[in-house]
Amino acid sequence: MARGLDVEQWRDELVRAYKYGEEAHARALVMRPGSRKIRALLESMLEDPDALVRQAATFGLGQLGGAASVRRLEQQLALEETRGDYDGASVVEAITHALGRLDEAGSRAPLVRRLRRLAPGKSVLSEVNPLARALWRYRHPELLQVVREALEKLALPALNSLHGLLLLLEKSPEEFRTWAQDISVPVEHKTEVLTVLEEEVPDAWVPSLPAFISVAQALIDTAVRQDGETAYYCERLLSFFLSHKERLLPVLPQEARSELRAVARRLLAATSLNCSVRSAVLLGHVGTPEDAELIKAHRPTEPVLAKVFDDAAQVLRSRQKK
Repeated sequence: MARGLDVEQWRDELVRAYKYGEEAHARALVMRPGSRKIRALLESMLEDPDALVRQAATFGLGQLGGAASVRRLEQQLALEETRGDYDGASVVEAITHALGRLDEAGSRAPLVRRLRRLAPGKSVLSEVNPLARALWRYRHPELLQVVREALEKLALPALNSLHGLLLLLEKSPEEFRTWAQDISVPVEHKTEVLTVLEEEVPDAWVPSLPAFISVAQALIDTAVRQDGETAYYCERLLSFFLSHKERLLPVLPQEARSELRAVARRLLAATSLNCSVRSAVLLGHVGTPEDAELIKAHRPTEPVLAKVFDDAAQVLRSRQKK
């Protein structure tokens, strides 16, 4: 670590950056010269009673990577599980996320062991969903049987990411495209898949995405009127594309992009406020200047949400001036 750096100041800055989602800044703090000392500081932070400090330390170890990070994170995972409280659960989720993003051989093994340890219970869904998304980055054939066994044992409620993971693992990209286009497949299953794909979209799965947009187009009348399963599917679809907007929106075929725009325009009037807000934001990326007036027409009165609509409309108007 650079000479003269105030350790307490560094620690406080890291925790603050993590708390407010400033990942680039948090990463820069962790990756500065002196990684050995930084690793020791991060490991000492794992002993802090404040869960937020432990979460920030988990993030840091995930950035440092290496077998040492995998071992220490698995040790901490076991400790946090024994707490049995909300703070422990929040750190477990942070560790799950960190392990899921590590590239080291064996980094997913702790997650598989974690999945096998889970037992049926009220809070199991909140534990399973982050695990499923992290394991999707693993995508190894040996995972298929583990996921099947977990689903059978846990008896999860409908709409869970573990089932979405199973559906993705069971199919090749080509088979998946056919599945996505099949109108007989329940919309809940496609919602599950979108939730998992939001974690990572492999190149081979990208050609399937227009099918998900077509599903939303087919369901749009119900999604606009009712705040139910179809509206939730559309909400997840919009969130999915917003999460990967820089990568996926530019490569969408023109027909699919136009269809996505049409879906977002209709959903501005949705009963589901989540759908409406995400539609306005997405139109800021795929819309045209004439969509600005439609966005303004559905602008909510609540000031914070109104600003979201105003900003999206302004982005579109600025394109017209150019």
